[in-house]
Amino acid sequence: MAARSAFRMLRRVLKSSARGCSSGAPVTQPRPGEPSRPAREGLSMRLQFLQEHAAPFSAFLTDSFGRQHSYLRISLTEKCNLRCRYCMPEEGVSLTPKADLLTTQEILTLARLFVKEGVDKIRLTGGEPLIRPDVVDIVAQLHRLEGLRTIGVTTNGINLARLLPQLQQAGLNAVNISLDTLVPAKFEFIVRRKGFHKVMEGIHRAIELGYKPVKVNCVVMRGLNEDELLDFVALTEALPLDVRFIEYMPFDGNKWNFRKMVSYKEMLDTIRQQWPGLEKLPEEDSSTAKAFKIPGFQGQISFITSMSEHFCGTCNRLRITADGNLKVCLFGNSEVSLRDHLRGGASEEELLRIIGAAVGRKKRQHAGMFNIAQMKNRPMILIGG
Repeated sequence: MAARSAFRMLRRVLKSSARGCSSGAPVTQPRPGEPSRPAREGLSMRLQFLQEHAAPFSAFLTDSFGRQHSYLRISLTEKCNLRCRYCMPEEGVSLTPKADLLTTQEILTLARLFVKEGVDKIRLTGGEPLIRPDVVDIVAQLHRLEGLRTIGVTTNGINLARLLPQLQQAGLNAVNISLDTLVPAKFEFIVRRKGFHKVMEGIHRAIELGYKPVKVNCVVMRGLNEDELLDFVALTEALPLDVRFIEYMPFDGNKWNFRKMVSYKEMLDTIRQQWPGLEKLPEEDSSTAKAFKIPGFQGQISFITSMSEHFCGTCNRLRITADGNLKVCLFGNSEVSLRDHLRGGASEEELLRIIGAAVGRKKRQHAGMFNIAQMKNRPMILIGG
């Protein structure tokens, strides 16, 4: 009943508006700005590979398996105004001192360097990126970078309705909103805070402003919200949403276990029982999502199958944490501090060699969900999705 009520509320608001929204151990650099000899040799091999194949892409962002990394995710903050159970440990996290976080200028310097080398999509994450006071200015500065085609944000939606008009004007052209339940009371249990109606308002505002599709990220957890799969799919009948069902993933402090994970195939079977005409959509290169659509529905659904069917072979993503570390794999614990090299006066060429060496160490695939669950890694909130 609560789920249907939430759905009706969102539709009423829209109608009213229409009449009047890789793992591996770190490799120590011999000295600041200087990759190790094996890393230099690996980079040389990648340069030769690209020359032989005439690939118009930076060697520094191409790994030893030929994957070209054109998508950069930048965490703007470690802070968040929610406390989602799968993201943050119940006891909270120790925040990095402000002096050790990237400054706005450092974020823009690194973004400019990556875009110059071929990155054409940047997504701003957190923590919650929309609590950063200068987020609109950061988007506006990124929008000026020649060659950057997409600027996106992943948000919990609490501040979205208020900020999205300014963000859109600044150049934001893609929105992902986290929402794991359509039941207000369950929302408070999952995120340990109030705010359900603000998130729904944010989804409405994104649709109202013409974002299409508006992506809604739903982490599916057995015994918590897997009974709402059909309610989420039903939202796509009248709304231009891409509801993305995400397999529950292990991170430090989120008490992951295999029994809580609902696999993509199990979710798909459940949905097909209700809508047997569900159609598979073509997948883009480097896509993390398996997309489906019910004929006649405005929106679509997708599955992020990180655990049951990984997509490491086409991964094109790199991450920069709020404290300036480069992570080449979400599930890997290998990191390189770009902040330290930047503050140490490294030149652009030295930074590129460091980045290239890190990308060159990226593994063919992650270690598998059971091994990942045993590995030391950051909590999701300190990675930045």
